[in-house]
Parts: sequence; C-alpha cells; structure tokens
Amino acid sequence: MVDKRNEHIVIIGGGFAGLSVAKKLKKYPGRVSIIDKSNHHLFQPLLYQVATAALSPGDIAAPIRAILGKHSRARVLLGEVEKIDSGNHSLSLTDGRIINYDKLVLAPGAKYNYFGNDDWENNAPGLKTIGDALKIRERILLSLEEAEQREEPWLRKAFLTYVIIGGGPTGVEMAGAIAEIARRSMRYNFQNLKEEEIRIFLIEATGGILNGFPEPLGDKGRKMLENLGVKVLTNSPVTGIEKNKVFLKDEVIETANIIWAAGIKAPPLLDSIPAEKDRLGRIIVNQDLSIPNYLDIFLLGDAAHYKDEAGNPLPALASVASQQGEFLGEILAGGLPTNGTKPVFKYVDKGQMATVGRAKAVADIKGFKFSGFFAWFLWSAVHILLLIGFRNRLRVFIEWMWNYFTFKRGVQLITDRADCK
Repeated sequence: MVDKRNEHIVIIGGGFAGLSVAKKLKKYPGRVSIIDKSNHHLFQPLLYQVATAALSPGDIAAPIRAILGKHSRARVLLGEVEKIDSGNHSLSLTDGRIINYDKLVLAPGAKYNYFGNDDWENNAPGLKTIGDALKIRERILLSLEEAEQREEPWLRKAFLTYVIIGGGPTGVEMAGAIAEIARRSMRYNFQNLKEEEIRIFLIEATGGILNGFPEPLGDKGRKMLENLGVKVLTNSPVTGIEKNKVFLKDEVIETANIIWAAGIKAPPLLDSIPAEKDRLGRIIVNQDLSIPNYLDIFLLGDAAHYKDEAGNPLPALASVASQQGEFLGEILAGGLPTNGTKPVFKYVDKGQMATVGRAKAVADIKGFKFSGFFAWFLWSAVHILLLIGFRNRLRVFIEWMWNYFTFKRGVQLITDRADCK
C-alpha cells in the first residue's frame, strides 16, 4: 500500500472543479499543488456583467490562496502547463519548469470553439477571462464615444451595432445586458444618439436559442430579448468574420462590436494524452473520472466527456464541475468507501437558469419552469450564494439593487483606447 505521506497530487486549474478537489484535500498527509495561469478563481457565470459594466472584476474574483485558507496544505503555483509526460509522471510548464506528480487532476476548463476558423478570434473575442471582459467592456463603451463624435447617422451606424454570436445562456445574457446599457442606461448620457439607431443582433446557427432549456423557455427568452429591442436571427450560421464585418448566408452586418459565444472545445493541453476524445476534443473518462489506461490521471469539468445515466454528456456547467470536484476530492482523500469497486460519479441536476435583463429570466428547476421576475429573483439569489466570500456577495447584492432601482451601471471607464480598437 502506497504511503500517502510520500505522494504528490497536482491539480491543474483553479476553477470550480480544481478548487473543489483542493478543499477536500485540506488534511491530506502528502503534498498537494494547484497550478493555474492566474492567481485568482473567477466566477465565470457573471463575467458578462463585468463586460457590460454592471460589476467590477473584484466582485467576481478572489485569490486562490485566500479561498483555500491558511490551514490548507495546498501549494499554489502560478504558471501554465504546456505538456503532460504521463510516462515520466511529469509536467512541463511554459517557463521551462518541470513538476513531477504521483496523481494528476486535470481541471483546465475549456476554450471557445471557432469551428475551424481560429482567425475569427482576432475580430470576435470570446469571454473566458477578466482580461476578455475588460476588453469587451471598453470596446462597447468606446463605440458609444465614437458614435457621439459623428454627426451623420450613416457614420454612426457601425458603432451603434452590436453582434453577439451564439444563442446559449452566455450569448442571451450578453445580448440582454448590452440592450439595457445601450438603450436604457448609457444612451441618456450621450446627446447625439437616438434610441432607434441602436441595433443589437443575436445570431444562432440552429433553429432556436437556449437549446438546452425545455420548451417553452427558449421561446419566452426570445420574446424577452425582442421586447428589449434585440433582433434574434436563428438558422443563421456565420460564414465569415472580418474586421467590423459579420458575414451570413444572405447578409453582411457592419459592426464595430462582435462578441463570440458559440460553443466550447477542449484546450490543447489534452493533446498530450492519447485517449479517446469526442468531436470537441474532450476526453471520454471512466465512471470515477479517471482517464482510461491512465488510472493516476483524472479529468473533470468542462474538458471531460462524462455521460449521465441516460447516455447524454453532462453539460459544461459550474454545478457539474463543483460536484465532480467534491466527488474526486473524497476519493483522493480516502473518505469515499469503495467496497472493492470503483466509485461511480452521479450528477445531481439542480436545474439551470439564464437572465435576459432587468427582472427578466428563465429557469428550469427540477422540471418546474419559471420565467419573468420570479425566475430573475431565483437567478439573482442563486448566483449571489455561489459567489465565494461574504464581501463579494454583499458588494454584488448592493450593485444589483443600485442597478435595479436607478437603471445605472457601475463601472463605465475607458482606460486603454489602443487595446480595445
């Protein structure tokens, strides 16, 4: 039997999955290291609110060391893993460091999928990091400033046009938030802009938006967006993206604001492991979240392909990542009885929800469907509770109440014009 005091468990990723594992290993007798490209944990479900000037970065992020606490045995390492050498049980970092492991937990998250058109990313940024959110925020605010300087309406048109590609929760929430910024909050601060000039497009390749939600929530979400002035284009795959242009099959939209929210794929790091993958590059894992033929390597979160009891892959949700992290942490800590068999992860579906705007949302909670104000109230309460730290919860609650009663957004600063052009 291996002495755990001599083992080194390495966790790659400080998101929901990685942190959940690390928390369960607080009293682990061996060494625990957690490696992340940033020194903070980011609450990604609210990242779009930073991008639309509703919240500040500090409201949805917290240092990993502070989250784990001073009594944690985990060592936090700032760095990016470039390659996994499973034969030698080692990791290569981009700065040349080599880190050895006995057990490896992969929770690297995912990246946006441009479906073979990676050059589109230069003109249609996604939303995965605080840096992404700040760039998008400054681009949105700068476009309003640029439009204010132009006297002719045709010169303002591209700056007052916003295109969000992808009709999932992120795209829907972003479209609704931009509609409220442009039409209700920000517009009244600009003397030269007219409400009818502002155009917001939500583009989806399939026949509907919020496809992961049961009907009629998708249709209700669409109607809420349309009431905010968003033009929802379904069955409209994007055929090309250039600077300030989005090409559809029968239309070209000129815009200075393009945001990509159309799906995810596994990060390139997984290419280091020759295992069976799905079409998104996610590795198909065992029932205990280990990788077939690599029983000392575990994969969880957005980069893992894990089927539920009905045979459907689990969605890329924070709740899935957190539950997988807690499950795996119990296994590694030795607190989960096995009775001589491998433990089986079972996801408890607590529902899903998406906000469309002020006092507008849709929610599916254990088969019960809600929409409108009550769904928005549920969404707000759940997201505040999921934030890490009392201080963040209090600040976000105050910001949301301020926005709700005053129709004003909090942070409206442009700090680097060159970076957002």
